Amino acid sequence: MKIVKIADAKAHLSRYLDHVRRGGRVRILDRSTPVADLVPVEADGGGEGDEALLAMQERRGLVRRGKRGPMPKELLQAGPGGPRAGVLDALLAERRESR
Repeated sequence: MKIVKIADAKAHLSRYLDHVRRGGRVRILDRSTPVADLVPVEADGGGEGDEALLAMQERRGLVRRGKRGPMPKELLQAGPGGPRAGVLDALLAERRESR
């Protein structure tokens, strides 16, 4: 791993990026404190980072994707309290009912 100061990284960024493209790593220091690492991007099956992440989360059961197509009209209509009903109104109504 190469270790460089910020000024050197700014002055020779292309050189350090070439080093990283070849599989190397570069640690950038602000005075003597490490602030960043330049590392190669891991191949994730075609560069579809977001898609791959969503697929992984879906397999784990963390997310469930919606179906493609137009949004159901019911979701676009105002709820039972009308367009001005807020969360606070719903909470207060729920508390009154539970007494």
